[in-house]
Amino acid sequence: MHFTINGQAYDADLDIRTSLLDLCREHLGLTGSKKGCDHGQCGACTMLVNGRRINSCLTLAVMHQDDEIVTIEGLGTPENLHPMQDAFVRHDGYQCGYCTPGQICSAVGMLDEVKKGWPSHVSGDLTSAALSDEEISERMSGNICRCSAYPNIVDAISEVAGLTPAEREVAGA
Repeated sequence: MHFTINGQAYDADLDIRTSLLDLCREHLGLTGSKKGCDHGQCGACTMLVNGRRINSCLTLAVMHQDDEIVTIEGLGTPENLHPMQDAFVRHDGYQCGYCTPGQICSAVGMLDEVKKGWPSHVSGDLTSAALSDEEISERMSGNICRCSAYPNIVDAISEVAGLTPAEREVAGA
């Protein structure tokens, strides 16, 4: 099977029951995405597939042979961090760090959803998505942080979204 992950081509001989997460971690050595619950409930395995965030533990690798897959390793490097990675570092949006790769991939995908105008459960206006702390928290609710770094995660996402503290308060009103 042939895959494009982080812009690089990979060929892998896999059992067709192999999850996308296991392909990356066990077969390709891309261990940034974590296996938390292996049931799609924690978000530690979140990757971007064709720009959309998915729980990679719940999808079969064989389903994504023609897709563009991005893991945390594909967003940036230690020398050249993605703006979201940089914001997580500056805002201390992690504690133990286990959920951080999934949180960051999810946040990148979530901001793209907002840019496209997709509403969430708490969106006040279904025709125009506006970010607030409540909106960010709702949109990130599929990613669990056992250390409770949530306020710092929201701060990091807000910064990358370009929100000032005043805009965050107005959007949440």
